[in-house]
Amino acid sequence: MLPKCFFNVNFVSNFDREQCKQLKTNDMKKLVIAVAVLFSGVIFAQDAKPVLEPFGSKVKATYFYENGQVQQEGYFENGKLEGIWVSYNEAGDKIAMGEYDAGVKTGKWFFWSQVDGKNSLSEVDFSSNKVEKVKSWRQDAFVNSNE
Repeated sequence: MLPKCFFNVNFVSNFDREQCKQLKTNDMKKLVIAVAVLFSGVIFAQDAKPVLEPFGSKVKATYFYENGQVQQEGYFENGKLEGIWVSYNEAGDKIAMGEYDAGVKTGKWFFWSQVDGKNSLSEVDFSSNKVEKVKSWRQDAFVNSNE
């Protein structure tokens, strides 16, 4: 089980803030890396054939869930992932978006999720397929200043 500080910015626990911050960073990096690998692997682990469409020098690929919803869409160029790729859940909500350059993850990637009914967003900076930095936000972490 993760400590309370992992889920809530305003916490009271035996962890001091620096320990918790380091714990959150390490755990989030592991979590985001696992999610990124999962979404990257989904492209190659699907039974259904994608819909492929020529798009200039690229080929647009669209993968679908069994229920007909779009699962992922993006481009290939010279047989490698290229440009913006977007992933969706079975309900059609966007859950991931990132960019490939000649098959290598690069730039900012975004991962949307929901934990305990609260929305969260993770921003992951990639450089040469490696995680450089992770930032995460949760809906309950923001305080309404009008109260």
